[in-house]
Amino acid sequence: MIIGAGEAANVIIKEIVNSNFSTMVIRCIIDDDKGKWGKFIQGIKVAGGRDKIIECAEQYDIDEIIIAMPSISRSQMSSILDICKETNCKLRSLPGMYQLVNGEVSVSKLRDVEVEDLLGRDPIEVDLESILSYVQGKRVLVTGAGGSIGSELCRQIASHKPSLLIMLDIYENSIYDVQQELKTHFPDLNLEVLIASVRNTNRMNWIFDHYKPEIVYHAAAHKHVPLMETSPNEAVKNNVFGTWKTAYAAAMNGTKRFVMISTDKAVNPTNIMGASKRICEMIIQTFNKHFDTEFVAVRFGNVLGSNGSVIPLFKKQIMEGGPVTVTHPDIIRYFMTIPEAVSLVLQAGAYAKGGEIFVLDMGKPVKILDLARNLIKLSGYRVGEDIKIEFTGLRPGEKLYEELLMEEEGLKETDNKMIYIGKPIELDETEFFVQLKKLKEESKDESNDIRALVKEIVPTYHYADSSSIISIGRTPDMK
Repeated sequence: MIIGAGEAANVIIKEIVNSNFSTMVIRCIIDDDKGKWGKFIQGIKVAGGRDKIIECAEQYDIDEIIIAMPSISRSQMSSILDICKETNCKLRSLPGMYQLVNGEVSVSKLRDVEVEDLLGRDPIEVDLESILSYVQGKRVLVTGAGGSIGSELCRQIASHKPSLLIMLDIYENSIYDVQQELKTHFPDLNLEVLIASVRNTNRMNWIFDHYKPEIVYHAAAHKHVPLMETSPNEAVKNNVFGTWKTAYAAAMNGTKRFVMISTDKAVNPTNIMGASKRICEMIIQTFNKHFDTEFVAVRFGNVLGSNGSVIPLFKKQIMEGGPVTVTHPDIIRYFMTIPEAVSLVLQAGAYAKGGEIFVLDMGKPVKILDLARNLIKLSGYRVGEDIKIEFTGLRPGEKLYEELLMEEEGLKETDNKMIYIGKPIELDETEFFVQLKKLKEESKDESNDIRALVKEIVPTYHYADSSSIISIGRTPDMK
């Protein structure tokens, strides 16, 4: 079945019909234009509109559906996919309008429909000129450069022609792969790749003193909620004091702008990872008052396809025949693709004046159960028959939903409708520094009660202990 009876569909149909090698047989065409119903394109009948998709899939015994409408919006694509995924057919589509304009429409250009297509959000627009004007010709450092967000930051920054891009990560294998990719795609890029820990004071001080980066994107962090619940002191040491040391080195060496990557889990946190990130935001806000460097944070939710996220896990489980595991039937999350999130991080960095917590509009929340069901269907399987879904219970520190902004912070709009600014929260700096000193000592001594100390710094942090009553299926935190 071909969906779409326009120019792109015509090219695809012609190639399939005239090919001596294709095993595909086109049985019908679907198009919402009533004027095309009952007509034929190269001998193939236009059977009707989208309301006929399921009926025609059964009538013609369809195995595969090709969506040949490269110019439709994401929301239109989403509504069509919502129908198609009920047919249990394999789904493929053309990449986009660019291929049509450049005469690159062919069967070889078809791609499998991904779960991202079901988000129904049109591409996020950013002001490339404002980003270019503050990145071009600058020395830019990215920490955590081998990770999902850090590596995409490097890709997009490289395309904006910095005078020097410094990639920093503790893990050599991941950063090596990104280095090779950038060398291939940006042969003229002045690139420096460094292996270093943000927890190493002397190493960070030397790097900042030697390279004098003008812009820093601090993406290095421990981010896995369940893993940090069993190693809370590591979350504190890496996230809190890694941020402190990196930010201080930046301030001491004339960095103009420091952008820290934060998370929606920092809002009313129920896990140590989110609470540690909230402390990082407090450090950033405090440093901004005392140094010339413009310190800001950018907070957003889950990114699709990032290391350790649910999509790669679900795909792996489906490939293995299931079951697909979901922690709770009602759990919801905000999602954004990695390139979307990073482009907004760069845009927020261009807006920065210092002290802001930028909050990205993540769109509508997505039910993880729906995500699992859709991914199973998009893979051509039947939920509950071919692939089962199992509920495993909320993990330690896991919420049913994430909030993007604390109530006290309010919201202020920017020129980009997808980016908001939260007002900084007032705090007692003297007390904060005393608490941080104690936190540093306790985490270094591997304290068994680090959560209680974190809660003193972040009053909105709520965690369960072994005596807590589990009311919504949440497992108590491991102490």
